[in-house]
Amino acid sequence: MGAACSWNTSGPRPPRFSAHSVAGEHDREIRSRWMQMLHRVATVAANSYRESVRARVLHGLFGLAVATAGYAMVVGAYALRDTLRVVSDLGAASVSIYGIIVAVVVGATSLFREIELKTIFPILARPIRRWEYLIGKFLGTVITLAVFILANTGVLQSAIAVLSGRSVWMVVSVWLVSFAMLGAIMRWIPQYRTFALVPWALFVFAASWWLGLTAPEDTQVLAASATLAFCEVAIVTAIALVFASFSSPFLTALLTFGLVVVGRSADSLMHLPVRVFGSALTKTAALIGKAVPNLMIYLPPRGLLIGEVSGVSVAGYVARSGMYALAWCAALLISAAVIFNRRDFQ
Repeated sequence: MGAACSWNTSGPRPPRFSAHSVAGEHDREIRSRWMQMLHRVATVAANSYRESVRARVLHGLFGLAVATAGYAMVVGAYALRDTLRVVSDLGAASVSIYGIIVAVVVGATSLFREIELKTIFPILARPIRRWEYLIGKFLGTVITLAVFILANTGVLQSAIAVLSGRSVWMVVSVWLVSFAMLGAIMRWIPQYRTFALVPWALFVFAASWWLGLTAPEDTQVLAASATLAFCEVAIVTAIALVFASFSSPFLTALLTFGLVVVGRSADSLMHLPVRVFGSALTKTAALIGKAVPNLMIYLPPRGLLIGEVSGVSVAGYVARSGMYALAWCAALLISAAVIFNRRDFQ
């Protein structure tokens, strides 16, 4: 009886599953999916960045920005006083204007070029979602704009440093070192040649900021204005992607520029006098002003940027403006993804 009732323990045992092992496997699967999604977005962003950096219009606009910095120095030299203020104010305005132009041009043409050359079809045939493709395009353009703004601001801060008494040879030496570093990265890591501009622009910005500390107020104005300009052009890039997801480059550029003009007039639209324009027109204008991104917050007065406005912190203002830009970019990208997902390429 004992032998008949004994269990056979020599065979393989069934696998045992616990709640912890199942949860761990589920977490690993989620992490793997997230990593794959991030890899796809990063790949599209890298390709978009390479295409944008090689665009001739970007090189031409950067040359024009450098020429504007020289023009600001000439105008400041003829000013009877406040030479540094003239250069910093003109420079901050040029960074914003040229950044918007680059954002509109690149945002309006990059997606259309992919569709026109039919290079988007093999991309979307792979396991990649359309919204991932759009986010990658957005990030690639934003990185290009960051390089453009950093380098442009570096030129302006170097001009401020020279005008405020810093040695010209010191400024020239810093720029020569930056170009030597750029050439070394391109030579040692040729597969990342275009991405060498990112650390180069960061170095130029940081070094020129240090050189410009001889004029701390004007350097702070340029640095804060560059940060706000980056937030503004990120919104403009998202707007351009919304229109580019369903229209031609010309119409995209036209609509984006129009929305930028309205966005920069949002404060005025929300405060039109009722006695002059009437109740109906005032309410309509206020509704439009609330429905579009308020880009006027990225053009604050000089007194705010140098900390002369009581109760307003420069860092806090820039941080709030950045969060505002992040919220608008998220909303606009969701809208662009919905439109682009329904678009028929046949």
